[in-house]
Amino acid sequence: MTSIIQTDFSKMPGHWVLAKMGKRVLRPGGIELTKKMLEHLHITEEDDVAEFAPGLGVTAKIVLEKKPKSYIAIEQNDDAAKQVIKYLPPKNATCIIGDAQYTKLPSQSVDVLYGEAMLTMQSTKQKEEIIEEANRILRKGGRYGIHELCLNPNHIDEKLKSTLRRDLANAIRVNAKPLTVFEWKSLFENKGFNVIIIEMRPMHLLEKKRMIQDEGLRGFATIVKNIAVNPDARKRIEDMHGTFKKYEKYLGAISMIMEKQ
Repeated sequence: MTSIIQTDFSKMPGHWVLAKMGKRVLRPGGIELTKKMLEHLHITEEDDVAEFAPGLGVTAKIVLEKKPKSYIAIEQNDDAAKQVIKYLPPKNATCIIGDAQYTKLPSQSVDVLYGEAMLTMQSTKQKEEIIEEANRILRKGGRYGIHELCLNPNHIDEKLKSTLRRDLANAIRVNAKPLTVFEWKSLFENKGFNVIIIEMRPMHLLEKKRMIQDEGLRGFATIVKNIAVNPDARKRIEDMHGTFKKYEKYLGAISMIMEKQ
């Protein structure tokens, strides 16, 4: 508990604040949308699988239970990579430190690729570079799944979009740039992917019902207890929750499954 208290929560990215409080599922559509994404990816024991930015490994552990032919995590952060390595099995699974824009993986070496809550945090140029790299490393007919934040509706006012993004970035301390459904779809289609499935969910990351669904009652109780004894973290989380509620009508979660042409 001491390390939690001594942490500077005022500058920390929002997802790490939540992680310090014990939250494990840090995806906008919750564990249910993550599982739906994996269901649509149809991962089998014949697949070479890669994941961008596995984070705390909640999704990776589900994937590894499917016993894919191989699994590679691409993680940019050294400290996060050390955590990833801890939960990887000794055979056919590894973590490499690198950028999603330049994985160093061989071309056409992966059957299934996915990433969650990471493209939203990139600039337009970075989003395009990551998708180009995904296209390079995937085999023909390979599947690419994402689970990200999105904006509603497609014709959202540009001034509102700009204000929302600014307030969101201020709240979570990350320069988030979520897109509309149409913008997400166009982004992938322009880079040589066929979008075959789109799933949508409310962005209820910090709502009680979603948190219990994602973390279980015991996990939820632990998070509440940790927040109660850490006023700085509590203020950050209240600020984030307030921003999410303010723009609830316009924020959503999206999962898309693409196929390389």
